[in-house]
Parts: sequence; C-alpha cells; structure tokens
Amino acid sequence: MTDRYQSPLSERYASKEMQYIFSPDKKFKTWRKLWIALAEVEHELGLNITQEQIDELKANAEDINYDVAKAREKEVRHDVMSHVYAYGQQCPKAKGIIHLGATSCYVGDNTDIIIMTEALRLVKKKLINVIDELSKFAMEYKDLPTLAFTHFQPAQPTTVGKRATLWLMDLLLDLEDLDHVIDNMKLLGSKGTTGTQASFLELFEGDHETIKKIDGMIAEKMGFSACQPVSGQTYSRKVDSRVLNVLSGIAQSAHKFSNDIRLLQHLKEVEEPFEKSQIGSSAMAYKRNPMRSERIASLANYVMSDAMNPALVASTQWFERTLDDSANKRLSVPEGFLAIDGILDLYLNVVDGLVVYPKVIESRLMKELPFMATENIMMDAVKAGGDRQELHEKIRQHSMAAGRVVKVEGKENDLLERIAADPAFGMTMEQLQAIMEPKNFVGRAPQQTEEFITEVINPILESNKDILGMKAEINV
Repeated sequence: MTDRYQSPLSERYASKEMQYIFSPDKKFKTWRKLWIALAEVEHELGLNITQEQIDELKANAEDINYDVAKAREKEVRHDVMSHVYAYGQQCPKAKGIIHLGATSCYVGDNTDIIIMTEALRLVKKKLINVIDELSKFAMEYKDLPTLAFTHFQPAQPTTVGKRATLWLMDLLLDLEDLDHVIDNMKLLGSKGTTGTQASFLELFEGDHETIKKIDGMIAEKMGFSACQPVSGQTYSRKVDSRVLNVLSGIAQSAHKFSNDIRLLQHLKEVEEPFEKSQIGSSAMAYKRNPMRSERIASLANYVMSDAMNPALVASTQWFERTLDDSANKRLSVPEGFLAIDGILDLYLNVVDGLVVYPKVIESRLMKELPFMATENIMMDAVKAGGDRQELHEKIRQHSMAAGRVVKVEGKENDLLERIAADPAFGMTMEQLQAIMEPKNFVGRAPQQTEEFITEVINPILESNKDILGMKAEINV
C-alpha cells in the first residue's frame, strides 16, 4: 500500500520474528490460551465447567474467526467482548463460561506480559550473538597495537582487541539487566475489576483458600513462575518502564559502539561492511559512508527517548485504573522492541563484517609514538648517567619544537632526530628506534583482553550455546 502511512520499523528495520510477536494474530491467540487456562483452573477448583467445554475451547484456539470479531466490535465498541462473542460462536457448548469471573485486563494485561517476555527473550538471543561475534573480533586483534584516545586526542596505546572489550563490557551490563528483568516478569493473574478478586469470592462462595490458588495455577499453565502478589485492575505500569529502560540501556551501548566505528572509519583504521554495489553518496561517488553505524545511532536515539513514555504513563496512573495508558502502550512498547531488534541486527551485521587496516593503524601510531616514548627515553638516558631534571626540560623543548613542525609546517614528526642530535642524551638513532616497538607501550591490553574473554565472556557463551549461530539480515 502506497497511499497510507506504514511504519519504517516494519518496512525497513525489524525482523519478521519480532514483528510476529507484536502482531494481532499473536495477541488474539494468546487471549484464547488465557481463556482456556482460566476455564481449566476453574474446572480443577470445582466450578461447574466440564472437560467437554474445555476441549471445545482448545479445538478452536488457533482458528480465530476475525470477521465475526470485527463485525461485533463495530456494534459493541469493545475489543475483548467482541472476541469473547466470536469465540463463543465457534464454541457453543463453552459459550457461557468463556471469560468467567474475569475483566478485560485478564486477557489484555497478561498477554502484554507474555508478549514482552517473549520479545525480551528474542532480544537476549540477539544480544548474546552480538557478544559472541564481538568476542571473536576482540581475540583476533588482542595483540594489534593501536593509538588510543582520550578526549579524541592521542593517548597511550592500547590494542584493537582491548578496545573491543570496552564495547563488550557495556553489553555485559545490559545482559545482566536483561536477565534480571526476564527472571522477574510476573503475570497479572486474575485479580478482578479493582484487584480484589471480588468476583471470584462470589463464584467460589467465599472460599478464600481456594481463591488464593487461582493465580499460581494460571501462571503455571502459561509458563510463568508467579503472578504479581497485589495489583489494581492492571499490573503496575512500572513494569513497562522497567522493560523499556533495559532496551534503552542496550541502545546506549549500541550508540557508543556506532560512534567509535564512525570515528575509526573517518581515520581509515576500521570500516563497517560495504557491499560491492553499495552507493555511499548520490553526488560523491568515491564515498564510503558508515550508514549502518549511523542507522544504529539514529534508531538508538529513538529507543532512548521512547523509554520516557512508560515512565510518564506509570507516574500518572490514578488509583486502581485509568485508561490514559492504553494508546501510549500500543505505540511505545512494540515500537521500542521493533527498534532495538533492528539495532541488534545491524550491530551483529557490522561486527561480523568489520574490516581492519593494520598498516593505517601502524602508521598513525608511529607518528605519535615518539611523544609517548619520551619517558622511556628519559629513563634510559638517566641510567646512562644523565640528569633527570635536565633531560626532562630538554625533552619538553624538543617535543614542543617537533609538535610545531607537525602542526605548522605539515612535516613528519622529527622528535627522535632532535633527541639523537642532542649530546645530553647520548643515544643513537638506532637505539631510539629500538625503543619504538609498539607492543612495549600497550601495557596489559593483550592479557586483559584474553582474561576477560576467557574468564567472563566464554562462560556466558557456553551457558547460552543453544542460541548461538545467528546471522543478521539487513533489509536496506
């Protein structure tokens, strides 16, 4: 359809798998599963509901008569009751017991929790695969010295692999938060119109002990460990805020990674994948713009700002229930997940195809290394009998002069030549160049990388090995 708005999240960015989780079909089939679970619990706890009625509900659980539901909703203006009616048309024997004792939030809110939990698990699957791919990159380049930057100014060298562990560390924090949220997702259960279960007190003739079993039984049938212990008509909207904050955290990490890749691509040290027929610019045919990393940044900005929506919703709910959450939830929650899904696919695709240029990396490092090696040079000169304070001042002067040559005259760094020509140091050019071995200036970067991957990351990958092996498909 080209004559109406379609979300770019569906058309361009999110996977089919994530889109299905938030599809109407997934939602309404989950409603029916919840109605079946409720009927089974009520049957098992002694209400006058037969196995024949439950079997009829199960037989029609997947075959939703959408046309009947849509027609009914035009009449009654209520989506839940329209689907109760449609389900009843297919299940004449069970018609009278569908949704017994429940409110709309029984299917609506429990389905939201179920869908968000499933979506979080898909996010985890993709996050684990990004971590896996990034850990391989870190190990491959753990020994490759590169110029490090603080304030984007040249600083003491690190290695390409060690830099990748910084991206990994951010993702590890996200994974910890994600696991915590997944492990603590709880259903609403069946609490009634204001959370008091008054309707069930009526159905079960005041039997509190029996009513206390309902939520736990529903949770078990739906694959959850528990329901929220107390609620109003809805589950606390802080749950949505908690969930989207986790997505925001992943977006923050991905954005930071994309920034670094874009800067490295500017330096021509590392590039994101670039297809053979890809066009970088409509005007400048030679350009290789880092468009995937830029898209990560763009979508990440959306997810981070989207986390404000459930925060505002949660903070403005009135007492046991208001309906100023519904329209916002329909937009902010699915779109947050669809966007983070697209981000992780891009992240995985970029890491999987990163191109490293060791010669460019070495060239830039060697231009700056003489400045960083001055302390080593000074120490060697002191060992040979020089005066530390005198040598320090001479190095300062030579460094300033060499810096002017580079910045003002545009010439190569001649600091080593200046030091070799200064008798106070008593060092030849060959001796100075011997000090200029990059691996002598990276500290424990290679060891830190290997230890981090081996001791921290690999156990996580091993415990999640059943979800490894993903390849990201990028639509555009």
